[in-house]
Amino acid sequence: MNRIFTPKILFIASALLIAAFSRLIPHPFNFTPIAGMALFGGALLNDKKLAVAIPLIAMFISDIFLGFHDQMLGVYLSFIMISFIGFWLGNKYSTGKVILASLSSSVLFFLVTNFYCWLIYPMYTKDLVGLLSAYTLAIPFYTNDVFGSFFLNTIMGDLFYTSALFGAYYLASLKFPVLAKA
Repeated sequence: MNRIFTPKILFIASALLIAAFSRLIPHPFNFTPIAGMALFGGALLNDKKLAVAIPLIAMFISDIFLGFHDQMLGVYLSFIMISFIGFWLGNKYSTGKVILASLSSSVLFFLVTNFYCWLIYPMYTKDLVGLLSAYTLAIPFYTNDVFGSFFLNTIMGDLFYTSALFGAYYLASLKFPVLAKA
């Protein structure tokens, strides 16, 4: 069998495509599979190029339907960086490491995408004050309440999709041990 089309890679790629298409169904604001997809691909795909490429391709396919925007490069860069957190998780992940990686991914996504906004929008001065302004002005998009959309939607969405992807793989590999093989 061709090394690229192993049952493991096909399962992971299919799970990532399903997760990406879940962006197309109605959902709460910021409750998306983005971080979970990057962590899952980064942790379980041995070929690191595929680990970055498959989630990006899945994301791009769903973006075709959702539309493109001027902040996409920042979103995709954060996605790549989150894949590196997945590399850290590796094949020998634990529940605690997956939760820590998911929480870290939520924060990383906020920091990177808003840093990118600071870079591309002329309304921000290109100094520390402008950068802090970019982060401050981003907060209303997540609501100012700790139990608002950042907590409930972004973090819980990341935890939900990360758990769903890793859990589905774990359960499937118990039923079909061939999935656990590289």
